[in-house]
Amino acid sequence: MLIGNLTKDPEVRTTPSGQNVASFSVATNMNWTDQSGQKQSKAEFHNIVAWRKLADICGQYLHKGTKVYIEGRLQTRDWIGQDGAKKYRTEVVADTMQILSRPGEGSAAPAPAENSFEGAVMAKGDAASDEEIKIENIPF
Repeated sequence: MLIGNLTKDPEVRTTPSGQNVASFSVATNMNWTDQSGQKQSKAEFHNIVAWRKLADICGQYLHKGTKVYIEGRLQTRDWIGQDGAKKYRTEVVADTMQILSRPGEGSAAPAPAENSFEGAVMAKGDAASDEEIKIENIPF
């Protein structure tokens, strides 16, 4: 489970088999006071991957700066780089995404007209969530 802000707009691609996949990065911050009383801060960056309908929703509604809640599982991929060295990348494969910012808040994108925000409030990435999102089910 992560709560953070997008560092850039999601990149949505289609695999050769026709499945949509979105990838983006979320920054989380940790603040604390050290032993000398100085406030400290550290940012961590997490690579997020969303598939199918959740990828479509992420591509449509998420923008740089949007605050989101992501729930998913960790997955590490490996490959051989151009230099012949083995490379690793750990990602969060998103199962659930919830937008915590209001439309247009914290992003470079303009706010949509009232009632045009069609429901990326809570989206699940499993196959069972392919039902239509209805505007009357949105809590704001």
